[in-house]
Amino acid sequence: MASLIDRLKIGFHWRGDGEVAFADVTEWWRDPVVLRDLPPALAALVPGEPTVVIGPASRGTLLGALVAAHLGVGLVELRKNDRVAEHAPEFLTHQLPRSYHEGGARLSFRRALIRPADRVLCVDDWIETGAQALAARSLVTSIGAAWLGTACVVSDLPAGAPAAGELGLRWLLHADEL
Repeated sequence: MASLIDRLKIGFHWRGDGEVAFADVTEWWRDPVVLRDLPPALAALVPGEPTVVIGPASRGTLLGALVAAHLGVGLVELRKNDRVAEHAPEFLTHQLPRSYHEGGARLSFRRALIRPADRVLCVDDWIETGAQALAARSLVTSIGAAWLGTACVVSDLPAGAPAAGELGLRWLLHADEL
């Protein structure tokens, strides 16, 4: 029987060509074994007992919800370009640099969803630069909550990247393996 890692590799495809190549992970969501086995595998990557999971929209929210349900805790969606957040003081926001591949997205969540006593686990499918997870960490720690770390399916960060240490990043696969 194929392991979770084998199934992730089988369900992964590079699409496009040279300048327009992108990672296609959509087969992961079609595989019921991946959906069953991925949440406990991601939850086990980062030590500690989270009280809440945060995940960037959209696939981080999908995975975050699965991990949160597995752990029996809640989920906070880290929203992108939320028009409400820029005019509402109850939201915490973080502007990503213009160099970020989505052109400087604004990330946000409602302030009351994470409390100072929380222990927060960040979950995402793919960490390329760490910009979104670093923004999440900044927002979470500004509240006074504890950052436990980041669990992702694939890390695309180079070996020794400072962001990996700052995030407490752990992963199931490195992009070089795909």
